[in-house]
Amino acid sequence: MRLHALLAAALLPGLLLADDVVTIAVASNFATTAAELSAAFTEVSAVPVRISPGSTGKLYAQIVNGAPFDLFLAADSLRPLLLEQSGYAVTGSRQTYAVGSLVLWSRDERLRDKDCREALEQGDYRWLALANPATAPYGAAAREYLEKAGLWESASQRVVFGENIVQTLQFVATGNATMGFVALSQTKDPRLPPATCAWTVPAPSLTSLQQQLVLLHRAGSNTGARQFIEFLVSPAARKIIGRHGYTVPD
Repeated sequence: MRLHALLAAALLPGLLLADDVVTIAVASNFATTAAELSAAFTEVSAVPVRISPGSTGKLYAQIVNGAPFDLFLAADSLRPLLLEQSGYAVTGSRQTYAVGSLVLWSRDERLRDKDCREALEQGDYRWLALANPATAPYGAAAREYLEKAGLWESASQRVVFGENIVQTLQFVATGNATMGFVALSQTKDPRLPPATCAWTVPAPSLTSLQQQLVLLHRAGSNTGARQFIEFLVSPAARKIIGRHGYTVPD
């Protein structure tokens, strides 16, 4: 509570005027983190926040087609850049709010205490789950890794695609897939059953999963939306983001 009180004191002059509702389109992998951040923000600002999670690609398409969002917290840097370049977002508002990590994760008892990466390379699995690479950046990163490792040709015959990273984890957690590529942040959820094996893909093996946000033009006069962006770089917000398994940019 003391931390929240200090944060409230620091933000109070601006937040007293921030009476707008903030509507945020959030990449699926960041939805749980965004919910905690929103609750902390509302506690110190009294500004309500609405979250709409989904795959980055689908949220991008909704924004282009007029969806009423104020902020877009994507799982990549490409879509926010495109929105800025095409005039859907406020120029100069784009920034990295978190950097994610990709994890190969399994609950299959046959892989208990074994090497997940070795099982992948040897083809010791029935089905491999990953998010749809066309719409989900973590799925695109998974495919990129498989291609670089020379495993895509064989793996593609046994891939099951999740609509987003949340559904991808469900496939693996329920046993419908032997293993799958998920976000490290998802594996931090205490409600998730323990993994039988897990392997974090080294950052140099794939394009950085820089997650960027952008302020959409419809929110140009929404004080609450701008205050939320400021809140994301506060010590309290950075602590929450880091605890959920993300690297926080300097």
